Amino acid sequence: MTIVAAAPVTGLSNDQIREVLPHRWPMLLLDRVGKVEPGTKGTATKNVTGTELWFQGHFPTEAVLPGVVMIEAMAQLAGLVFALAGASRISYLAGVRSMRFRRPVVPGDRLTLTAERTGGGAGFAEFRVSARVDGQVAAEGILTIVDPAGNAAEGKV
Repeated sequence: MTIVAAAPVTGLSNDQIREVLPHRWPMLLLDRVGKVEPGTKGTATKNVTGTELWFQGHFPTEAVLPGVVMIEAMAQLAGLVFALAGASRISYLAGVRSMRFRRPVVPGDRLTLTAERTGGGAGFAEFRVSARVDGQVAAEGILTIVDPAGNAAEGKV
């Protein structure tokens, strides 16, 4: 099911997120969505727990959330913002630019994610993204998300 919203959406639960995104455990990384202005910007939360599978090996004696997991979480938020504006339910991460990691993220942290659209064209969108812990930037950069169905070319996003 594709949910398309014109008005801002607030307070999406994990179950509601799964109605928009195709991801499932262990790859669904968004726990809650705060507010989304479809096609424009959004906020979400990812709670970091010590039981997540990557902590078994990254690193067993000093758990640190892998940077690629943070990128994926931010990409999922960007994809959700894009999907709520009419893009396909499945969109692809097509580019990572100027990504910087500013602090380690460890079990017990709560990531506050933001994604704001800064550009795009037919079938793709560029987002400035960030992940923060207690107001401190953990990661920030620019992601490109592509709609494989090209719905943007049809004027949907």
